[in-house]
Amino acid sequence: MEGPAFMLNPGPASASPQTLRALSTPVTYHNDPFFIERFRRAQDRLAQILETQHDVVLMQGECMLGLEAAARSLVRPGMRCLNLASGIYGKGMGMWLRSFGAEVIEIEVPFRDVVDPADVRRAFDEHPGISLVTVVHSETPCGTLTAVQDIGPIAKEHGALTLVDAASTLGGVPLRPDEWKLDVCVGASQKCLGAPAGISLMTVSDDAWGAMRANPDAPRASILSLLDWKELWLEQGKFPLTPSISDMYGVDAAFGEVLEIGVPRYFGRHERAAAACRAGIAAMGLELFPRSADIASPCVTAIALPDEIDDLQLCGHVRERYGVVLGDSEGAGKIVRIGHMGIAARSFEPVVGLSALGRGLMDFGVEVSLGDGLEAAAMAVGEAALETVQAPSV
Repeated sequence: MEGPAFMLNPGPASASPQTLRALSTPVTYHNDPFFIERFRRAQDRLAQILETQHDVVLMQGECMLGLEAAARSLVRPGMRCLNLASGIYGKGMGMWLRSFGAEVIEIEVPFRDVVDPADVRRAFDEHPGISLVTVVHSETPCGTLTAVQDIGPIAKEHGALTLVDAASTLGGVPLRPDEWKLDVCVGASQKCLGAPAGISLMTVSDDAWGAMRANPDAPRASILSLLDWKELWLEQGKFPLTPSISDMYGVDAAFGEVLEIGVPRYFGRHERAAAACRAGIAAMGLELFPRSADIASPCVTAIALPDEIDDLQLCGHVRERYGVVLGDSEGAGKIVRIGHMGIAARSFEPVVGLSALGRGLMDFGVEVSLGDGLEAAAMAVGEAALETVQAPSV
């Protein structure tokens, strides 16, 4: 079986040529000065992208490991936690918290919606003693984006820490841990950055470190130990374990590419791709899965499917017939998803995704206005391109 021509799934995203070249760098000893310099450079580059003075931890292991490590390091039995559940990953975080012995207060909304910051403030008023708020920035299976910039300050005002699952947004959406009072953010290397899946990209505030050190149940001498990274690597310059050398070269190159393009411009690519997808979906006569475009993620577009269409069958058909990989629902409902992450946020990729989706639906007997959709998407791409061109001075 041949690989697909276009990877428009919501991660892992395709790597850029620059990242692929970096991955071919010869493997070195992890304590060699060359690798240590690259590792430190990658930390500094991520701090630049996120405009943060918080500690940056590049933790060995895919993002889910980083999230579990952060939760285990912060949570102790009996701790009162507020979990915001607007999708599969938010629900999963709640399960983790309960398994660690936390008392979990959960604000749950339908998967087509996001938690209102006003409800977060109300929860603090109704449940004194909340010590930690956990929230998913973008629920990738649902295609929604939660306003963590409004939630972080509310938590800090009430003396609580905030743990943010930024798996699919880091690198594609503005994320400012310091300004937004977000104590721990955990992102994925394989989403909007287009690097290999193998490194958890984390920022940790001084308040969060203090809470971890005060937690007798925080992991130590463990692959889940953030304190090992703090006390060995950040404070002594000694790795707590052997990092994945090649993955780190790829991540460093991906960070460098974002900075070379320009952080605002790189973010803008994702927003423009999302706008093109949304315009095309509406013109085709299809329905966006999020309840409104203002809560839709710039990193992935989730489309509601007719009841008679199976998402797995549709995605399999589109991949085999048209060479385009789309995302299924991952259990979130009757959904198909077009990912626009990393190089898949380039101007023509949304048009490719919409074309493959439209043809696939037509093959299954669904009437769609494919031509109108492609024209609307192309127009949106063109308008966005014009907005980036500065008029000459006269």
